[in-house]
Formats: sequence, C-alpha cells, structure tokens
Amino acid sequence: QVQLVESGGGLVQAGGSLRLSCAASGRSFSRYSMGWFRQAPGKERKFVAGIRWSGATTSYADSVKGRFTISRDNAENTVTVYLQMNSLSPEDTAVYYCAARNSILLPTATYYDYWGQGTQVTVSS
Repeated sequence: QVQLVESGGGLVQAGGSLRLSCAASGRSFSRYSMGWFRQAPGKERKFVAGIRWSGATTSYADSVKGRFTISRDNAENTVTVYLQMNSLSPEDTAVYYCAARNSILLPTATYYDYWGQGTQVTVSS
C-alpha cells in the first residue's frame, strides 16, 4: 500500500521556522523524484521545491529560494523527504503536499503519481 504521510505543519509567527517531513512507503521511492507543493485557499496548487532521487539535484520556486531547503533520506523501506522552512511570512500560509514522481524532476503537479494528504502551515503576522 502506497503511503505518503506529511507532518510538521502548524502555526508559526512571521520570521519563524518549521520543518515538514514526508514519509513515503509502499514503493521503491528511493528512485523517485519527490516534490513539495502548496495550495492556498482559492488558489491553484503550486510547486515549492523538488529533489531528485539521489538528492544531488534540487529545484525551488523563486518565492522560496534562499529560505527553504529540501532534503531526503533514502532508507530501505521508507523514504523521508524534509522541507526546512525559514523566514516564514504570511504569504507562505497554505496546505503543503508531498508528491512522488517516477521520473525526472518537474515542477508541475499533474506529472506526479502519488500524493500525501497535506499538512497545514499557517504564518501569523
């Protein structure tokens, strides 16, 4: 059974930090590209950050470059992907989703095969 389970969301003040985690199991996710997306109320789901299966290649949306860092741990049965978020602002408020793609890293949600249920991040001003 494929599972992507996000955790680490919550309420934080502007300027603060959060670390999101995504535990992926049920497939050989060690060979998958992994991405973080976010969706604010009434808006489309947008790419935040992505990482290639080896961890050697990462990609970020312009809005989070220099503030967010994606990383991954390819353990034998569960791949865990992290998103370290620093210098948060109210504009970062959204539901954050983890996604997996069995191919090259791309910043488009429709190309991803598996999704988590999302975790809410709320940044207060």
